[in-house]
Amino acid sequence: MQKIGIDLGGTKIEGVLLDANGNEVNRNRVPTQQEDGYRAIVNRISDLIVELKGSSEASVGICTPGAIDPKTSRMKNSNTVCLIDQPLKEDIEDKIGQNISMENDANCFALAEAKIGAGKGHSVVFGVILGTGIGGGIVINGNIHHGRTHIAGEWGHHTLFPNGKKCYCGQTGCAEAYISGPALESRYTELTGEEKIVTDIAKDPPQKWKEEFMDHFGIALSNVINILDPDLIVLGGGVSNCGFLYSDGVESVHKYVFSPIADTPIVQHTLGDSAGVYGAAWLGESI
Repeated sequence: MQKIGIDLGGTKIEGVLLDANGNEVNRNRVPTQQEDGYRAIVNRISDLIVELKGSSEASVGICTPGAIDPKTSRMKNSNTVCLIDQPLKEDIEDKIGQNISMENDANCFALAEAKIGAGKGHSVVFGVILGTGIGGGIVINGNIHHGRTHIAGEWGHHTLFPNGKKCYCGQTGCAEAYISGPALESRYTELTGEEKIVTDIAKDPPQKWKEEFMDHFGIALSNVINILDPDLIVLGGGVSNCGFLYSDGVESVHKYVFSPIADTPIVQHTLGDSAGVYGAAWLGESI
């Protein structure tokens, strides 16, 4: 059966049609236009699915900002705010007349990289989003691992420092409060009085900024390895473009791993912006 993947972003909705072997048949994108409201987004997604599907049979998967609350079946934690508390999956299914699969962007990223990207051929892949926020997804033997309450992989909200910086989630000391893009940029401003985006800072980083970043990154990812022990970790998101993550960063992670053999590969993504849409397309086979 053919597969349709939809990546719902803040500014664009992208769709891809894959054949039974995973080869791309068609692709299109339309603007999200959040200002038009929730119903307009539902209609745009549905119309794009119908356009891609044509007269063929195809599974449909959607990559979303935020996640479905397993208790209410409504959207939560979405930076596309008009989606929050809405039954997005149900409304699209009603509109197109078939069941669909839906996952957050971190899970879709991890699935795509595990299936056809940097993690291909590995049994346990941990996919990391390092950007405006910190997310993660766990893929085991080609399937997304959700956990009992669907929070598996949320390493950005484990505690680095119990009495540390406040996080938007309401807790203190979360990894996201230290190594997300905004957190790193804020710390740079504290140290220098200047404002730069993190990828520019990384070109010539102040020693103290880099040392702190590497130490926090090392502790945070080593905790994941100590618990999950994945075959490979693949990094995505804007912060993943900091080149020293794959040298100094890897060394820092391995320093904190609870094993005399600390050799978990930590690599950059290979699919770029296409990870979301490809991951969505594979959802029908992974859930």
